[in-house]
Amino acid sequence: MSAGRQSTIRVATHAGPGAKPVIQSVPWPNVPKKAALIKIGACGVCGTDQHILRGHWPKPLPWPFTLGHELGGVIVEKGPELTEDFMNKPIEVGSKIMIPPFMPCGSCYYCLHYPEQANKCLTPVYYGRYLGFDKPPHMWGGWAEYVYVDLDMLPGTKIYKLPDDMGLRLGSLSEPLTSCIRAFNRAAKAGGFKWNDTVVIQGSGPIGILAIAAAQEMGAGRVICVGAPENPRLALARKFGAEATVDIEVYKTPKQRIDRVREIVGGFGADLVMDCSGHPTAGPEGIEFLRDGGTYVEMGQFTDAGSIDTSWHRICVKDITLLGSWAFTANDLALGVEMLYRARNKYPWLEMQTIYPFSEDGVTRAVADAMAMKTVKSTIVPFPELVEA
Repeated sequence: MSAGRQSTIRVATHAGPGAKPVIQSVPWPNVPKKAALIKIGACGVCGTDQHILRGHWPKPLPWPFTLGHELGGVIVEKGPELTEDFMNKPIEVGSKIMIPPFMPCGSCYYCLHYPEQANKCLTPVYYGRYLGFDKPPHMWGGWAEYVYVDLDMLPGTKIYKLPDDMGLRLGSLSEPLTSCIRAFNRAAKAGGFKWNDTVVIQGSGPIGILAIAAAQEMGAGRVICVGAPENPRLALARKFGAEATVDIEVYKTPKQRIDRVREIVGGFGADLVMDCSGHPTAGPEGIEFLRDGGTYVEMGQFTDAGSIDTSWHRICVKDITLLGSWAFTANDLALGVEMLYRARNKYPWLEMQTIYPFSEDGVTRAVADAMAMKTVKSTIVPFPELVEA
C-alpha cells in the first residue's frame, strides 16, 4: 500500500425504503488502466434520494446500495489510459471533478438517433441508484469517502473536470443546476421562454432555488417563487433574486395562491411556470398561474409521488405549451459547470448547504432534516479539509 492510502474505505448503504444507513468498510481497490478513485469532498442529499427512501422510485432497485450522486471530488489514483474528461479536458491525479448519476451509454437507439433525447437512454449508467453494493469494488455512490469509476467496466461512465479554483462544495451543485438549465433550454427551443419573460418557480427546495438562478442567468426578467417554509427556504429564494415569494403556509388554498401570484405578476399571468416541487398537486395550480398561451414545464416529478384529479380542458382552453424535462444529456453537464463557475460570486451558493459529517448519525440527520425542510441542501462532507468553509 502506497503512502497516504487507507487500508479500507467507508461507504454508507441502505437496505431499503425507510432503513437507516449502515456504514460498511471495503478494501482499497486496485485501479486499472481506464479507472480512477475519487476522494469525495462534498455530496448533496437530492430530492430523488429522499423519494427513494420513501419508497417512491417506480422501478426495482438493487438494495442494499449507496445513495448520493451530487458530488464534487478529487482524483487520488487513476489508470494510465484515463487522461481526459468527457469534454476532452486533461485530467490527472489532483484534478477536481464531478460525475453525474445518469450517464447515457452513447450507443443505444436514443443516444444514436435522438441525441437531444439521450436522457432517455435505454442502457444508462446510474451511480447512486442502480449499482448495488454487492458489485465490486462496492463504491458506487456519493455518500461515501470515495467513489470508483472504470470506463472499461462501465463504458457509459462520464467524468467532468471542474475548474482548478472551484471549491468542491460549489462543484457538488453542478449536477442539480444542470437539470434546471436543460428544462429552460427545453422551453426556449419550444418557443416558450425568451429574454425578459416573467417566470414563476413552484418549489423552494434546492432545485427551486437553483432554478431561480438559472432563470436569471438565461434571461428572465422577473422571477417569483412559490413554496415554504419562510426560513430557510423562501428567505434564501429572495437572496437568490426572486423579486417576490408566496408562502404556501400563509396562502393555504390553491385559489389564494393563484390570486396572490396573479396579483404579483399582473396582467394576464406569467409567461412560464416551472414545477420544481415534486408534489403532484402543483400542476393544475401552476397552469392557472400562466397567461393564456404560456408555457408550463414539469421537471419536479422525478419520482412517482402519485396521481391527482385534473381537468385537461384547462390545457386546451388556455392554449398552453406543456413540457416535461427528465434529467439531462451528456453535453448538458458542461453547461452546468460553466454557469456555476461564471456566476460563482453572483449568488450565495454556499448558503444553500447545511453541512453534515460522514457517519451513520450524520447521514441520518442530513436526510431527516432535508425531508423536514429544515435545510435547503443537506450536504455530506467526509473530509472537511477538502472543502471551503
